[in-house]
Amino acid sequence: MTSRIDTVRLGTDGPRVGVQGFGAMGISEFYGATDEAAARDTLEAALENGVTLIDTADVYGQGANEEFLAPFVAAHRDEITLATKFAIERRADDPHYRAVRNDPAYIRQAVEGSLRRLGVEAVDLYYMHRRDPAVPLAESVGAMAELVREGKVKHLGLSEVTGAELREAHAVHPITALQSEWSLFSRDVERSAVGAAAELGVAFVPYSPLGRGFLTGAFADATKELSDGDFRRHQPRFSGENAERNAALLAPVLKIAAAHGATAAQVALAWVQQRAAVHGLTVVPIPGTRKRSRLEENAAATRITLTDAELAELEPMAAQVAGDRYPDMTFTSAARE
Repeated sequence: MTSRIDTVRLGTDGPRVGVQGFGAMGISEFYGATDEAAARDTLEAALENGVTLIDTADVYGQGANEEFLAPFVAAHRDEITLATKFAIERRADDPHYRAVRNDPAYIRQAVEGSLRRLGVEAVDLYYMHRRDPAVPLAESVGAMAELVREGKVKHLGLSEVTGAELREAHAVHPITALQSEWSLFSRDVERSAVGAAAELGVAFVPYSPLGRGFLTGAFADATKELSDGDFRRHQPRFSGENAERNAALLAPVLKIAAAHGATAAQVALAWVQQRAAVHGLTVVPIPGTRKRSRLEENAAATRITLTDAELAELEPMAAQVAGDRYPDMTFTSAARE
């Protein structure tokens, strides 16, 4: 019988969810071809293991990810907490086009599209995916709050914002969750966002807790090992000299994994899960996978506790990482710290 993971509450008045969630992005785009039958089986495995926070966005596959999830959502609506996001605009006629939209008219247009594609009357958790500093935050969050009052959205979230921005938004309407990249390789959120979330009672939802797979040891150089359609080939950390330097940083992860009879991925996830105790806030990472076996491996990481000595050994890693998270960091909170 499958052992279900523990549950926690998102924010001060949000839903109870499994202490680990599921990031659905890779099912539709960014990581190469997908076996849809295996992906659907992985979603079922998520529920079997108590992974109930399912995270998507309108930008993933330009809506295709939400459409893919719709049958699963319909079959399990009362069992899952459904999160989606708006703000990154793409164009069908230009695959390279990206823009950030936070204006109220766009927010309303975006939520209607997500509701239609997901086949639901309300989204449990609706995130602003990226921040456009040109639009007053109060204006954007105010528009999101209207969706709550109308019953189209139950709880609000933000992604990639600073601590100051989180406080400003929370003063307009309670923010239930903050989603940003947080892992052994990426700790810039600890500058201000983590402290603000802990202070306000906002849950933290780390995306890419496995460093987009690099922390698992699954690949050492994206350019040489990953397919042409894999976006990691274009990320500074994963190719050339940067990748060589970063791969060398995994030695303590592999050593600790061996001591626990675990995988490198499980150690990386256990480290993220233990940030909850370190910083005094709820932490629900959302690793993504398209395989049942990996989902079960990831969920099992919630039952691993790293010792103080092991945590100390892992502590220096992030400061030694070569390369930025993205080729263009202006789309992240780090650019506004």
